[in-house]
Amino acid sequence: MAVYRIFPEKDAFISTEVPTGNAGKDEIVEIGGYYDISGTGQANRILVKYSNDDINTAIATIGGAGYSASLGMYIADASALPSDITVYANAVSQSWDNGTGKFGDTPTNTSGVSWIYRQAGETSAWRTTAFTAGSTGSYRTQVGGGTWYTSNETTQSYSINSTTYDLSIPVTAAVQSIVNATRPNDGFIIRLQPDLEFNTTSSIRLKYFGADTNTIYPPYLEFKWDDSSYVTGSLTVLSNSISIVNLTNNKGKYTDVGKQRFRVSARPKYPVRSFTTSSAYLTNYALPSASYWGLRDEYTEEMVVNFDTTFTKVSCDSNGAFFDVYMDGLQPERYYRILIKTTLEGSTTVVDNQNIFKVVRNG
Repeated sequence: MAVYRIFPEKDAFISTEVPTGNAGKDEIVEIGGYYDISGTGQANRILVKYSNDDINTAIATIGGAGYSASLGMYIADASALPSDITVYANAVSQSWDNGTGKFGDTPTNTSGVSWIYRQAGETSAWRTTAFTAGSTGSYRTQVGGGTWYTSNETTQSYSINSTTYDLSIPVTAAVQSIVNATRPNDGFIIRLQPDLEFNTTSSIRLKYFGADTNTIYPPYLEFKWDDSSYVTGSLTVLSNSISIVNLTNNKGKYTDVGKQRFRVSARPKYPVRSFTTSSAYLTNYALPSASYWGLRDEYTEEMVVNFDTTFTKVSCDSNGAFFDVYMDGLQPERYYRILIKTTLEGSTTVVDNQNIFKVVRNG
């Protein structure tokens, strides 16, 4: 198993409502299709970029394993949503300056990217013709709005029954093109489906926590891959549903650097009586191969890493079960609770022994 997250180098959102205004330091970034007080349809789009160094570090950490990559953003507020909605993500095809503005600054802040311009000081307008090969753009009443590659476009859809509007959009192919240097890394643009932008009948707005948030919910680029191995050696696989499963090496505090391997001890609560020279209570068992780990934020009780049958498998060697957690992919100064999901005697259970640790800033 493995889950590794990196955080943005920069992000902003661009809006037709303030076509030359920069919002590179807003705590909230948003996509939307809505009308203003005059009834004119407006649109908002998000730009986010992850550094080449961070992406390359992630790829080096993964090694030769296949991986999936996804853009993640936490919802802050949503309004006037239709019964079905689709969000698009594309690789941006031109460079852009982040800027230091906020939406609605007076006077208008022009220190970076806006709906019309890519760079500070209202310079270098987004192309509206003669696009880079394989790319395009889209606008209606106001020229601009970014440009993006049409290949590797991905989407995420929601319905009226969705339990959350958090984003988790697959972008594996786009990331691979950056890693392989077949396309420059100018980040991603996130936008509503075209027929919902510039809406004049409702105010559809999806607001997400941005990179400058003061919360624990910054955007992230998440890499997942399967590096699990399952070799029990001479260990017996645990099958008794009345068992004790716990961690043996949780130190309780870790810096936000590198990874920590957690070891799992497992045994029946009531071992079968036998004549041996050592205590049966000291015999370690292997967890079943269909066992998974997850992380929950101790304060918010939200799952930070969900159980995943492909990417959060618990491994095993001759010493017992184990799994690795990458601490630099977690928010520092937070407490996390480790959960283990396994199936014993046909019954699936989540083991929660209050194994809690804190991630602290390195230095």
